[in-house]
Amino acid sequence: MALGPRLDLRQSQSLVMTPQLQQAIKLLALSNLEIEAFIGEALEANPLLDIGGGVPADPVGEAVPPDDARRTTLESSPADQLIAEGRAEDDRPLDIDASALDRDRDTGDWSAEFRMSGGEQGPGIDERGDHAATLAEHLHAQIGAISRDPRLAFIARHIASELDDAGYLGATCRELAQELSVDEDEVEDALALVQSLDPTGVGARSLGECLALQAREADRYDPCMARLLDNLELLARGELPRLKRMCGVDDEDFADMLAELRGYDPKPGLRFSSGGGDPVTPDILIMPRADGGWDLQLNQATLPKLVVNRSYYVEMRGSCDDKTARGWLSDKLADANWLVKALDQRAKTILKVASEVVKQQDGFFQHGVSHLKPLTLRTVADAIEMHESTVSRVTSNKYLSCPRGTFELKYFFTSGVGAVDGEGGASASAVKAAIKTLIDAEDPKAILSDDTLVDLLKEKGFDLARRTVAKYREAIGLGSSVQRRRQKALAGVR
Repeated sequence: MALGPRLDLRQSQSLVMTPQLQQAIKLLALSNLEIEAFIGEALEANPLLDIGGGVPADPVGEAVPPDDARRTTLESSPADQLIAEGRAEDDRPLDIDASALDRDRDTGDWSAEFRMSGGEQGPGIDERGDHAATLAEHLHAQIGAISRDPRLAFIARHIASELDDAGYLGATCRELAQELSVDEDEVEDALALVQSLDPTGVGARSLGECLALQAREADRYDPCMARLLDNLELLARGELPRLKRMCGVDDEDFADMLAELRGYDPKPGLRFSSGGGDPVTPDILIMPRADGGWDLQLNQATLPKLVVNRSYYVEMRGSCDDKTARGWLSDKLADANWLVKALDQRAKTILKVASEVVKQQDGFFQHGVSHLKPLTLRTVADAIEMHESTVSRVTSNKYLSCPRGTFELKYFFTSGVGAVDGEGGASASAVKAAIKTLIDAEDPKAILSDDTLVDLLKEKGFDLARRTVAKYREAIGLGSSVQRRRQKALAGVR
């Protein structure tokens, strides 16, 4: 066979990520407030764009199968399909860390969101920015409850006010004694009082002291742990063999000590904010229907209607004699048409994803967090025939307002735990709510240990290990049995 150059004609298909398609994908991940800012910039850059009248919200009924005519449909052209799915051929799904979701949602104040088991009106949007107690205010309240010595209480309150945001004391006892004109012994007594307060570890003057206070609280402060905390610089440098020899323990005990150490909070004061949080503006509104379904709509208050001013285009084109000017005007018209279309497609995609989430988590909207089911991105993506990356982008920075409160869309994607009967499972949020209910109802004279909680949860159908119960308990801001016994004893004194 002779070798030589020749010309061949071949047909092939390829996907090109144009700047417009890239922008359409980015629009999916923006919240309504960010879209509002984006539209403001577009209005300044394109004279053919204008703000139209209010858009009648197209309610999406109770989530139904994809072939139902009531479902939001996507246009059939390839470009529209790519905008709707928001992906390229090589796009990969974005994984959601379920534990990170739990951390994001677990504020410790569960009763404010889930007390309305009968479907009563939940907290308003403006109520979610309520002022949170600062660390100093939290400590002052405890000092007044346990101190019977006004002089000691005064010094302790002064020390609490001197703590930094992390809960550490930067001044020495001698400096504080000179500042207050009191004996140094009195300052040390007041400091001991502050260090006995919640959260454990506040009032420490070093990291080692902070961790030592927490180790004593957990009844783990033995001579080996003391040597470990006295030599934290070796741990920071990674000199573990030397540190293990100094502690005089074997590999297993040393690993347990390090695991215990990692569970302590090096900055306990950061649990308390220095001011109120910002209120959340929802992107999606859900209201119950008389037939038991749900009406979904985008929050039009934060989503202005964008239209193309075609009459202005005709007027400008009639006065354009220059070829360059006509070309510029045509480009602006194409950009305006594309942006209006992309925003409309974004709205349809968000409502389609939200509708499926409501369908999957209908038990939560009807009965509360105890009926929240485990849910993954893939489950929703398969149900609505979209890519996982699309669902991930749609659920990013989006908040949903319903009669039970305002929640981030990602909140409804939760990990699951095993059931006692081996069938199905429950979401981590439902388990946390059950733990919160049990602890709230416990007798102050018979505080529930984690082992007891394991048994009680097993009776409710949750098959959990003790360490899992402890992790969930800490995640919702509930202390150990020792801490809760102290807190409820203080509450009884008040």
